[in-house]
Amino acid sequence: MPESARDRFDEIPHAQGRVGAHRAENPGMRGWFVLLWAAVATVVLIAVGIFAAMLAMGKISFDQGTPMPSVSRTATASAPPLDKTYAVFVLNATGANGLAAATRDTIVNAGFAADAVVAGDADSQDFPTSTVYYKTAADENAARALADLVGAKEIAQSDRYGDDVVPGQEQLTVVLGMDLAKNAPTTEPTPADTSGDGSAG
Repeated sequence: MPESARDRFDEIPHAQGRVGAHRAENPGMRGWFVLLWAAVATVVLIAVGIFAAMLAMGKISFDQGTPMPSVSRTATASAPPLDKTYAVFVLNATGANGLAAATRDTIVNAGFAADAVVAGDADSQDFPTSTVYYKTAADENAARALADLVGAKEIAQSDRYGDDVVPGQEQLTVVLGMDLAKNAPTTEPTPADTSGDGSAG
C-alpha cells in the first residue's frame, strides 16, 4: 500500500500493561471473613470440649433403658428407738423348735432385762404372720421398734395380753408366725409357757 494511503487507524499504539476492566479484591472484606470463621471454630471447639467432659463424668447419658429405682426408707431406718423398759412375752405359734428361745435371746441381747423377757409356746401352731401386740396407743412406737428387732411384719393393738410377765409392768407380746419358722434354729424344744394363757392372737 502506498505510504500516502495510510491513515490514523493504521497506527495502533502498542498497549502498555493490562488492557480491560479488572476488579481488585477488597482486602478488608477478606480479613473479616477469616476472623468470623475463626470465632465460629473457637465456639464449636469449646462446646465440643464441654460436652465431652460432661459425658466422661457421667453427667450426660444416652441410656434410655430401665430408670433408676427411687430411694425409699426401709423399716429399719424409720423404726423408733427401742424402749427397753417394757416386759416382753414371746410366744411360738409355729411348732418350730427353738424359735421362741432364739427370739428371746435376741431381745435380751438388745438390752432388755433378762427376767422381763419370757418365751413359751402358743396354743396355735400355724399362725401365719409374726405380730407384736401392744395394749394402748402410747405403746405403738415401742411395738414397732420391737417388731423391727425380731423381724415381725405386723403390729396390732389388743388387750388380750396383759401383764403376764411382770405384774404391773407395761408389756409387749411377740407372737411368732410361720413367716419366721423357716429361719428357726435346730435346738431343744422351748420351755413350756408358765405365764399367762399362752394363746396366740
